Amino acid sequence: MDCVEPLLIELPTELLTPRLRLVAPAPGDGLMLNRAIAESFPELNRWMDWATTMPTIIDSERFVRDSAARFMRREDLPLFLRRRDTGELVGASGMHRIDWRVPRFEIGYWCRTSLVGNGYVGEAVAAITRFAFEKLGAARVEIRTDSQNTRSFRVAERLGFRLEGTLRRDARTPQGNLRDTRLYSMVDLSDLQPH
Repeated sequence: MDCVEPLLIELPTELLTPRLRLVAPAPGDGLMLNRAIAESFPELNRWMDWATTMPTIIDSERFVRDSAARFMRREDLPLFLRRRDTGELVGASGMHRIDWRVPRFEIGYWCRTSLVGNGYVGEAVAAITRFAFEKLGAARVEIRTDSQNTRSFRVAERLGFRLEGTLRRDARTPQGNLRDTRLYSMVDLSDLQPH
């Protein structure tokens, strides 16, 4: 990809997979997001540094509006995972910690508790990875997971991301404890395993 000002990069309004629509957050999505977080909060609170307290509906609406603005400025590319058949919010993903000079992207993800185990996250991460390489000219895509979050790092491994190492005591859990982080990367789309 030529060196283009990120703000001028055209992005599609959605990415489609066989079962999902991946769309940027939009004003009005706060209630939907808040319900998914409420259902999933015990699990999110275990792993996600942003899930220290349950947000209010106003907090969630503020978050989606800020996320929509960050997406428009290309500072962060958050995506909601919605079922194509029902529109139900499955979870969230996207490309974060972006360095457009490389370009490098980190993919993060979480899934609504009632829908865990259906392969939705792997399906979404495969599509986002493909998009990063094919459309955004990625030189590197990363996934970072808590070293204790087996379900999360298995997604990276199944898709062909390589473990580069474990960053010891590099972050804190939502409870404030030190944690180790497994760092996975992919530097060539040919490494992506079929999902």
